[in-house]
Amino acid sequence: MVAGLTITASASFAHDVYANVIKCGTAAPDAEVRVARRTAVGVGVVAVAAGILARNQNVAFLVALAFAVAASANLPTILYSLFWRRFNTTGALFSIYGGLVICVLLIVLSPAVTGSPTSMIPSVDIAVFPLSNPGLVSIPASFLLGIIGTFLGGREPAAATRHAEMEVRALTGAGSEKAVAKKVPAHAVRR
Repeated sequence: MVAGLTITASASFAHDVYANVIKCGTAAPDAEVRVARRTAVGVGVVAVAAGILARNQNVAFLVALAFAVAASANLPTILYSLFWRRFNTTGALFSIYGGLVICVLLIVLSPAVTGSPTSMIPSVDIAVFPLSNPGLVSIPASFLLGIIGTFLGGREPAAATRHAEMEVRALTGAGSEKAVAKKVPAHAVRR
């Protein structure tokens, strides 16, 4: 499982961030592979360091923190995309990145990391956030940031049409056969 997550993180960074954002779609495939390898090493180093810091922590508590981070970054975007016609890209970016930053910041400033005998770094005390799990604050903040980002981003053309199509596909599964049929021509299928 760890290997799969490492490969996913490094491939996503190399393709999405490096190739499409930094190089604007002009990155050579060998450069993407180099960046993916370096990212995998970086992810491994960060994971090992975090594992060493969290070696005395309760695993169930660490899983709860991981779920808080995932919910803060993903839950509002998924729900808004499915049920709010006006939701747009700016709202999604505000919700994802804002929720992620707020959650991680609150974890770092919580008693789970510093300030108590059972924390990851008990000798330091920078715990200004009183809760051990930040989900109670970061998830509603992410929902709020999604709303703010949507109104700041304005209306996107044809957003209502895309929303209606996505809602029908998500709730009924309709259209999935059509997408498969487009990818494989009928004459290519052997009977």
